Amino acid sequence: MHDHAHHHRGSEHLRPLIWGLIITLAFAMVEAIGGWISGSLALLGDAGHMLTDSFSLALGAVAALLAQKPASREMSFGWGRAEVLAALTNAVLMLLIVIGISIAAFDRLRDPQPVQGGMVMVIAAIGLMVNIAVAWVLHRGEQTLNIRGAMLHVMGDLLGSVAALVAGAIIYFTGWTPIDPLLSILICLLILFASVKLLRDAVDVLMQRVPRELSLPVIGEAMAAEEGVRSVHDLHIWRLDSSMISLSAHIVVDDLAAWPDVLGRLRKTLMERFAIQHITLQPEPLRPDPIRIIDRVSPGNK
Repeated sequence: MHDHAHHHRGSEHLRPLIWGLIITLAFAMVEAIGGWISGSLALLGDAGHMLTDSFSLALGAVAALLAQKPASREMSFGWGRAEVLAALTNAVLMLLIVIGISIAAFDRLRDPQPVQGGMVMVIAAIGLMVNIAVAWVLHRGEQTLNIRGAMLHVMGDLLGSVAALVAGAIIYFTGWTPIDPLLSILICLLILFASVKLLRDAVDVLMQRVPRELSLPVIGEAMAAEEGVRSVHDLHIWRLDSSMISLSAHIVVDDLAAWPDVLGRLRKTLMERFAIQHITLQPEPLRPDPIRIIDRVSPGNK
């Protein structure tokens, strides 16, 4: 017997991604046109970075759209993990971007290039406002792994805009160009930390790891402590997608006739104490020598 509580919130996940995509792509086109007319490689390079973010947001939007598809005979759990795959892809892409920027920064340190500080400040200021707008739109949406993956790209751009603004000001007023690659390396380290965490969380879902905020032994003991439960075994806890936690277990009970009441208490405990929404429990009758994994602790056994 199970309690199946899928929540279809795909449209809420999709809307901020689409708005973020529109804003980012529009600014990338403005930068590309401005760079082509002015012949500024800096503008063209930043436009390329924004296009990469647009791809990230588009990927997230497609995944959110897929997540709205209902379950079918072939996809009995639905398409919710499409968002997890998108987050995984975005994390890997961000790691590649970090490597590329770091290599370019070290090249600049070895071979400094002239930088137009004034132009850098203007571009960075506009980019900062655009990235703040996109980050605000994404932050208003539910923080699924998919949204977090898209937000990671935007925050990378936002931090890059701040670094460019600071670097441009220092270059404009002092002429010290090494500040540009040095700040780029610092931003890369911050993005690296967030990318690794997102990658870890996505892999956790795909590997069906017990959610890090939960403890399998603690939950098993809480279930075994319920009245009418003799023991719990074959207990599994995992994330079905970014937002839904699933649990399955075999429950050895004192009396099968009392199972409906026991099931109600177990479901209430799991949902209220541990926020587990998708619950599958199988009752088993008490046997002379049951296989006990987690037994109810009675005062006499302490």
